Amino acid sequence: MSDVFSTEIFILKIRAKDPLALSQLVEAYTDKLYRCCLGMGLNEEAAADCTQSTWLTFLDVAHKFEARSKVQTYLFGILYNKIHDQFRNKQKMDKNDPIDNHMNNRFDNTGHWIQSPIDPESFLLTANTKEEIENCLEKLPDIQRMAFAMREIDEECSKDICKILEITETNLNVLLYRARNRLRECIEKKAVVI
Repeated sequence: MSDVFSTEIFILKIRAKDPLALSQLVEAYTDKLYRCCLGMGLNEEAAADCTQSTWLTFLDVAHKFEARSKVQTYLFGILYNKIHDQFRNKQKMDKNDPIDNHMNNRFDNTGHWIQSPIDPESFLLTANTKEEIENCLEKLPDIQRMAFAMREIDEECSKDICKILEITETNLNVLLYRARNRLRECIEKKAVVI
């Protein structure tokens, strides 16, 4: 199928924004683009938005397509830029993360605990269940979950994580700090229920 999309005639049709050629492309690649978004950690709604945004951008620039790469490569290049935009926007929103306020509210003006954290033994007993930890991980914002999983589960080095997520090491440290605090809060809440 992709051989059909690589022919010179088909490329000319794309550049001319031929409705039939564009329809064939949309039919052939929409599901693949959507699944790629899901695989990159976007939720269903964000994946659908990102896929649609990719097609809109493609339609805007189709007349400029010079066939230096395959149509599929061109489409996925647009998609990856859209995914990175999603992560950047999410990072901006995460800068004012409510977990920071929550953690600050745990201390009084002198820097002492208002409410002490649970003791380590209770914490470990609560955190023993793998399901509970996974449930708490799922509640993390996507970018924090990805950073935490790459660092703590996959044991990736900071440099590689920063490159993949296109963030600085300082941003990574903030994401990990917030992720750990969110996990601690989630697990502590479960300990209170027990």
